[in-house]
Amino acid sequence: MLRLKKYILPYWKSILFAIVMVVVVAASDLSLPDLLSQIIDVGIQQHGIESGAPEAISKETMRSLQLLQSAQDYEAVLADYELVEPGSERAITLLEQIPALQNEPVYVIKTLDDASKQTLETLVAKPLIFIQAVNLVQNNPDQAKQLLGESLQTQMMNIPQGVSLEQLLQAMPAEQKASLVKAVTDRFSSLEGSILHQLTISSITAEYTRLGMDIQKTQNQYILNVGLRMILVAVIGLIASLIVSYLASQTAAGVARDVRSGIFTKVENFTTAEFDKFSTASLITRTTNDVSQVQMVVFMLIRMAVQAPMIGTLGIIYALDKSPGMWWTIALVVGSLLIVIMIPFVIVLPKFKIIQELIDRLNLVMRENLSGLMVVRAFNKQSFEEKRFDKANTDVTENQVFVGRAMAFVMPLMNLVMLAGQVLIIGVGARFVAQSALQVGSLIAFMQYSMQIFSSFMMLSLLFIFLPRAAVSADRIADVLETPIVIADPQKPKELAEPIRGLVEFHDVDFKYSDAEEDVLHDISFKAEPGKVTAIIGSTGSGKSTLINLLPRFFDVSKGAITLDGIDIRDLTQQELRDQIGYAPQIGLLFTGTVASNLQVGKPGASVEEMLEAIQISQAEDFVSMDEDGLNMEISQGGTNLSGGQKQRLSIARAVIKKPPVFIFDDTFSALDFKTDAALRQAISQKLSDSTLLVVTQRVSTAKLSDQILVIDKGRMVGKGKHSELMQTCKTYQEIASSQLSEAELA
Repeated sequence: MLRLKKYILPYWKSILFAIVMVVVVAASDLSLPDLLSQIIDVGIQQHGIESGAPEAISKETMRSLQLLQSAQDYEAVLADYELVEPGSERAITLLEQIPALQNEPVYVIKTLDDASKQTLETLVAKPLIFIQAVNLVQNNPDQAKQLLGESLQTQMMNIPQGVSLEQLLQAMPAEQKASLVKAVTDRFSSLEGSILHQLTISSITAEYTRLGMDIQKTQNQYILNVGLRMILVAVIGLIASLIVSYLASQTAAGVARDVRSGIFTKVENFTTAEFDKFSTASLITRTTNDVSQVQMVVFMLIRMAVQAPMIGTLGIIYALDKSPGMWWTIALVVGSLLIVIMIPFVIVLPKFKIIQELIDRLNLVMRENLSGLMVVRAFNKQSFEEKRFDKANTDVTENQVFVGRAMAFVMPLMNLVMLAGQVLIIGVGARFVAQSALQVGSLIAFMQYSMQIFSSFMMLSLLFIFLPRAAVSADRIADVLETPIVIADPQKPKELAEPIRGLVEFHDVDFKYSDAEEDVLHDISFKAEPGKVTAIIGSTGSGKSTLINLLPRFFDVSKGAITLDGIDIRDLTQQELRDQIGYAPQIGLLFTGTVASNLQVGKPGASVEEMLEAIQISQAEDFVSMDEDGLNMEISQGGTNLSGGQKQRLSIARAVIKKPPVFIFDDTFSALDFKTDAALRQAISQKLSDSTLLVVTQRVSTAKLSDQILVIDKGRMVGKGKHSELMQTCKTYQEIASSQLSEAELA
């Protein structure tokens, strides 16, 4: 993937913003379990009372605290409260909140910060729990026993009816009271953390009830506030998630578009040497299937690569904060998940590259069968092609089935591990709850955090599954993009002087293909002048088309040089060179569209008059004008709705409409009948008389009237001159001419 970084880096702003939104999503997801825990633990179990520092204490309870605490602790507690007397201005403002103020004085807490409240809770927690336990002795002995223990509970049972704790403590001798306080302190010393806090809240709830305070209202208000916060956090997470999905999709699609464009642009500049390295079928696969793999992983990386590790890491921290003693359950499940993920991953990784290569093969067979459909039918090779396609198809299928079967075990096993993990957490957590070491809300939050942790590992596993295949695809794409082009523009190109004449000269040119041992062309030298026709003739395979393809630099010469108006064509940019050439290839390939759109390939923005003139010169006027759409006549893919001769004439018109200084007609007249051929050559000589014409042909009748004929045999120029001269001096030309023309025509 790093080899394609230049296509990803332009989207860094979108990626960065998406990462910020991913952090928001993760923070939202991690906040929800804690808020739910607060609703259960505080809102339901603690009746909405958050702090263990009482907001109000009756005067009687305060006197009991005085008797149960040291003088120093009591003074510290008393300093945090103010005594509000019934009927006072302060009492009137608090009467609705504390109804007991109508009849008795109440201690009301002052404004304190969180640290001061925590200190106050530490001072009053155990005495308040003891006071509540004593009050429960007569009404609920079992609960009192749970709080006080059997020994203390038995002692408290001996308190006479109607005697308050305050009266009892005042009546006790100093030594006995000190012994009782020590017993209480020892009894509650084991209660720490959330359990002590919860018992303190229970004691405060009982105190608030005695003061007539509306506990239900407090509870409802707390649940409503936290519930609204949950909804707000969930909405923020939803919006952030939508933004992440949008940015990830936009970025992934943009990267895919740019990569496809880069491949297409690169392939447009490929020479035959590069095409020999990458088959057409492979290039199609790399532009489609491989790019799709990269696009999918870019989306997943933005969506999951930050979110999954963040939720996994912070989820572990938050879960351990809820219950440190259950860390081993998460470690056990995560370790099991890693084993489940890694084993199939190691097995299927080598298959990904094989699959992409087999898809190349499948595309190749399919493409050959479609392009050669008529040949297949003509030779009754349908069954052979079916077997060939079936072999390629079966190879792809078998490998994909193998990968699919290997990966099919992953999700069920992961679900099994996750469900087993849930059962384990519930079992262990229930034991902690029964031992009063963990609250129910904290257990539920721990479960939710554990599920988020497991889900994050599942997301990472999906990423690890798709990333290797995308990495293979990215490497295949990069191989195309990083392939050096054999034919390149010069670093300091020259420019042709105006006016451009079109004088073409070959200077002792040799050429061989990149993987060939011998030259295809040897010692080719000639001059093609403006206003003259140079015909190139020879037997099949003699090197005519190779020779003519050197001029537009479809290949570069191995030795020697080709000049245009005296400048080596290698010193010109390919664009400037090809702008001076009108090229009509041997096979008249047309593009899907109309006649007009195909002609405008030769000259973008050509006028109707220019197109009609080109149609007239190429002798295509008969079938174009006969169609009711004229220049807007539809051309199907590859020009399959036209005959071979019609396609060839439109191909010639596409070259003619440019009116460049140099024309190349690579055996373009072979598909035409002799009458049309003669009419076309006459029109060209009249309309394009100032241009240099290079005509490759196998017909002596086409070459006969040329100003210069080059005879090519086995890559060598064995003759040069006019028809009459060659009939006298060139044996090869004589043989070609005698095989095509009668004695009268030769004369």
